[in-house]
Amino acid sequence: MPTVTSDPRTLRMRTVDGLGALGIPAPPAQLPLPFPEGRLPRLRPRGHVEARAAILNIVQARVFDMPEELAMRWLLDAHVLDHLAPDEWGFIACGRGDRGRYADQLESLYTVSWLLGLVDHLDPGVPCSEELPELLPDLRRPESFGSWRDRQLTPTRDPGVVAEMLDFYYCLDWVCDQSRRSGQPLPRGVDDNLVWHRRWALEWAVVFDNERPVHWDEVRL
Repeated sequence: MPTVTSDPRTLRMRTVDGLGALGIPAPPAQLPLPFPEGRLPRLRPRGHVEARAAILNIVQARVFDMPEELAMRWLLDAHVLDHLAPDEWGFIACGRGDRGRYADQLESLYTVSWLLGLVDHLDPGVPCSEELPELLPDLRRPESFGSWRDRQLTPTRDPGVVAEMLDFYYCLDWVCDQSRRSGQPLPRGVDDNLVWHRRWALEWAVVFDNERPVHWDEVRL
């Protein structure tokens, strides 16, 4: 997939328009784009994004007490163990870690689903849809990874659209961080936890030429 060639200045102007619609002032002009040297990203291969969705879906199932042996068997059959982060392995296989931390990753799962075209918006004022489980592998049957991929044939998001969304959430996260630092209330209707987890997934999803794509647990915000 070719590198996006959108004008970075136009991209930031769209971000400013989106923030303005929320009643949030524009960030300072010197705030850089979230892309090294102004380069815009490409997306990871769809298979990697699908694997990430499957893993986060299992993580959510473990939050709600899916037996660990069933969770690990499903991941093994799906051939996605290579995509697991070490801390995810510990939580899924042994229950190690803060359950609340993994529950919060529901918004990351929602964002990955958006990347796959399964959900139609990433409005920061609207949390994850209750219909999301119906769009993901049905672990009650259980539905296999392959069957789910055959069932969901939606097109992956255009890289230019993802670049715009990443810059929007990057700036929105910056606004939330400034509010926390100054002790001021967050912008009305904005959930900083939702913003942070959506940005995490967007940062993970993009790659650049001649750079090693980071693993899920290596994303730095």
